[in-house]
Amino acid sequence: MDLFDVYPLYDITPVKGEGNYVFEENGEKYLDLYGGHAVISIGHSHPEYVKALSEQVQKIGFYSNSVKNPLQVELAEKLEKISGVKDYNLFLCNSGAEANENALKVASFHTGKDRVIYFEKAFHGRTSGVVAVTDNPKIQSPFNSGHKATKLAFEDTESLENELKKGDVAAVIFEVIQGVGGLDEASTEFYQNITHLCEKYDALSIADEVQAGYGRTGEFFAFQKHNIRPDVISMAKGMGNGFPVGGILIDKKIEATIGMLGTTFGGNHLACAAGISVLEVIQDENLLKNASDLFEYVKEKADEIPQIKKVKGRGLMIGLEFDFEIAELRKNLLFEHHIFTGAAANKNLLRILPPLNIQKEHFDKLFEALKVALN
Repeated sequence: MDLFDVYPLYDITPVKGEGNYVFEENGEKYLDLYGGHAVISIGHSHPEYVKALSEQVQKIGFYSNSVKNPLQVELAEKLEKISGVKDYNLFLCNSGAEANENALKVASFHTGKDRVIYFEKAFHGRTSGVVAVTDNPKIQSPFNSGHKATKLAFEDTESLENELKKGDVAAVIFEVIQGVGGLDEASTEFYQNITHLCEKYDALSIADEVQAGYGRTGEFFAFQKHNIRPDVISMAKGMGNGFPVGGILIDKKIEATIGMLGTTFGGNHLACAAGISVLEVIQDENLLKNASDLFEYVKEKADEIPQIKKVKGRGLMIGLEFDFEIAELRKNLLFEHHIFTGAAANKNLLRILPPLNIQKEHFDKLFEALKVALN
């Protein structure tokens, strides 16, 4: 049986990960500055993470959500304490797309409405509902495109209010910092307008923190910089450091009813053990501060390379924007210097999404490699 083609594949087969590096079977070592799409939040094979999963799987790995699971309660309590986000309820699932699907479903249930507003260059997932609010027609099938969704430009408050006035909008979904779209971030005023107008016109604001959340920006959630309170917050990638974990935080004003949401695997014992260990490492190793501090260091290093025209993002959600398309540069970094990086819809943007416990010495390797590659 053959595999269904999904992505073009590099001829690299990692068999081991340790800290900020991955290794092939022959011992070839690669610096991971991409974290498997921002998933590896506390480093590959972190000893506390390995210990937590190993100990849990020896007890119980899974049972259905029809019974109590104290680990879910522990995860929710730790998440509230470490994030500083209060008065939400947690629903656990398995991925970012699933988190956003459930966020949209909650909004439609709560408001009784069926249209969603999203923004240019957004990426919210590939499944049926969320791909309809992802700005990429190439990955939307005719079935997906039947959803009621309206695309607007960032910062266009007038159009946003005009759409909300029509009375059929269930939710406005937004990434505070767009990931695949190219690390663009709107103004504080615009994000505050979103939450204010949603409240005014009985729609829910949904902050998609799947990539930007969990400490990646130097704050626990990217929206916290803008002093807003979204009605729903979606999370995933960094939650489990590679174990599939996703979730949404739902404002307590939104009442749950039995059967509104459901999941078989979401919040299972192993997922919770992974999630708890990630939160503990983020706190114990002060990784939020590390993310903030290293962003300033990256900006300093970028000043040494004239081809870098702009440093975008925050914390360890970084975009290096060049004055040329970077596809060949990425290949050079990977095959000549053994450094993983990422791309974006902006073809001039090199995307950097490393583990949150990366150090200056690792960025030194990147910038030394860039100088050689660009010489």
